[in-house]
Amino acid sequence: MMLHKIKSRPWLLLFPIMFGSLNASAQKGLPSETPFTATVNTSYPAHVDFKTAMVNKLTVPAGMKVTVAASGLGKPRIMAINDNGGLYVTRRDVGDVLLLTDEDKDGKFETLKPVWTQFNDVHGITIHDGWLYLVSSKLLKRAKIANDGMLTDTATLLTDLPDGGQHNNRMISFGKDDKLYMTVGSDCNDCGETNKQHATMLVMNADGTGRRIFARGLRNTIGFDWQPQTGEIWGCDNGTDWRGDEIPPEELNKIVDGGDYGWPLVFGKQQVDPTREEPPGSTKAAYAKTTVPSVMEFPAHAAPIDFRFLGDKPGIPTEFKNDAIVAWHGSWNRKNPEGYKVQRIHFVDGKPVSVHDFFSGFLTDGGKSRFGRPAGLLITGKGDIYVSDDENGNIYKLASNK
Repeated sequence: MMLHKIKSRPWLLLFPIMFGSLNASAQKGLPSETPFTATVNTSYPAHVDFKTAMVNKLTVPAGMKVTVAASGLGKPRIMAINDNGGLYVTRRDVGDVLLLTDEDKDGKFETLKPVWTQFNDVHGITIHDGWLYLVSSKLLKRAKIANDGMLTDTATLLTDLPDGGQHNNRMISFGKDDKLYMTVGSDCNDCGETNKQHATMLVMNADGTGRRIFARGLRNTIGFDWQPQTGEIWGCDNGTDWRGDEIPPEELNKIVDGGDYGWPLVFGKQQVDPTREEPPGSTKAAYAKTTVPSVMEFPAHAAPIDFRFLGDKPGIPTEFKNDAIVAWHGSWNRKNPEGYKVQRIHFVDGKPVSVHDFFSGFLTDGGKSRFGRPAGLLITGKGDIYVSDDENGNIYKLASNK
């Protein structure tokens, strides 16, 4: 496979957005109760083409090693693995799905086959009962997985998902209840949605019937997963842009059936957005008390994409079992870049207690440049971890070096 090259377009813009006066609480990263002034920084680290030696710049936990499992893939996003070890990868920009195969079992994928083409903005992918499920902004489809990994019996299950708008990266996964769960982002940065299924998590039967809203007020929760010890659903939400460098934070939420997480009026731990108008017949403060608060917060604009629990698999270090990992795609609208790495969220007794860098080093030159943006995550049955990079077209493998 040839390494995919992307032209560098570094740029930096700085401009203010006026809402009033900046008070002490806003300076600390918390919203004030009155309008405030935010200086919005649009700073995007410059692209750097990947070179093999750059792997040495990447940092993983002690006892683990990182290798490039595949390269030259363009903009790979979300992954799923079949029973024979074949790796399916979605590419939303091309509108296709690739099957990568490691024929000699050396940890690197030698062959590549397109298994689904002309599927515009396909993103989310999962496997259930021998079927490969795929979702784009509007469509839910599935196909039977043949013994060689190719696809047959393709079928379209849904054609009426909410418009993608600004956030069209749908994600899907099956729960132990055999129901299909799907995240649907907002169609805007900050607005009152007219379609109630925007900014939600949906749940439905495996054939797409019986669709209903599971949780709402989630601006753009892309990746999500079930905590192995409790069976609860967790996911990281992308906060509103254009509020300055520090607010609103990205959120870790425990997603409960019927929960309202507050967007666009409320964020974090029931904090009101000072720039939004009062809701009809009520106040933001009163409404905030009815919402589900976030459990943990992260730096604004770090952009979480995929989110997975490591589970209790053989290759996962004992101290990491049942922890979660999140892929931070990286900021474009803050002065000091955040994200561009994978972090581990440590859980104790089913609850998150701390955050630690897990796979980092993509930012270079003091944050002025980047050679990777983590997107998709996959943990195999052996405990190997794959991370897709849609910046330079790589898929990295993290595994025990024992």
